[in-house]
Amino acid sequence: MRALPFRKSSYSGHDVNCIEVAPIPSSFRKSSYSGASQNCVEVAELPAGAALRDSKYPEAGHLAFPADEWNAFLTAARSAEL
Repeated sequence: MRALPFRKSSYSGHDVNCIEVAPIPSSFRKSSYSGASQNCVEVAELPAGAALRDSKYPEAGHLAFPADEWNAFLTAARSAEL
């Protein structure tokens, strides 16, 4: 997997103690686990995992998951353990 392209936050000072942020995923798609209703979960693949957001409120942000946690979730969902 390739590393995320972090950039220095504009809120960081000029010293060595700074905050770096990753870009917001731009390619969200409706999850195949969402039904035909308007209540959908959208997912975006990330270089090191996945991000989820609520399709009704995309401006509210997203939750990012590392690859190992995302794969464990998919395995549990596919085997109906959830």
